[in-house]
Amino acid sequence: MDERTWKTVQQHMGYNDEEMKKFRENPRNADVLAKAPALMNKTIVATVVDSHGCNSEHKVGDKFYFDGAGNLITKLCPKKICIYALSSIASLIFTSNELSYAGIDPNEMRFKRAGCFDVGVQCGGWGHIVIELSVEDRSKLNK
Repeated sequence: MDERTWKTVQQHMGYNDEEMKKFRENPRNADVLAKAPALMNKTIVATVVDSHGCNSEHKVGDKFYFDGAGNLITKLCPKKICIYALSSIASLIFTSNELSYAGIDPNEMRFKRAGCFDVGVQCGGWGHIVIELSVEDRSKLNK
């Protein structure tokens, strides 16, 4: 990792020199940074695959888009997104990134579905949705 890259990271993260020294002492960080460019060329897509009684009106086929770092790309998403749906996606995105850093295709994730924590009307809740995660090349999204 060249010095320019470290300086860029320090500036981006807002680290002081002491914090940056600590960051650099962890070899995992250099490894992740070396693999990050490939991940930045990916789009993480969370697709609603089942929905019933969703108060936010998420329907099967709705998609939520994230960049490779897990940031929501709001201009590509529905106008409103249920916070409980988003919270269920977080662990899937974390897992997909960990697989990528380990050199494993995140689309090989065995358990790539999650649901909001509302149990649905049959179990005393209101509604429920199930979301499935996939990771696509960013170039496919721009077509």
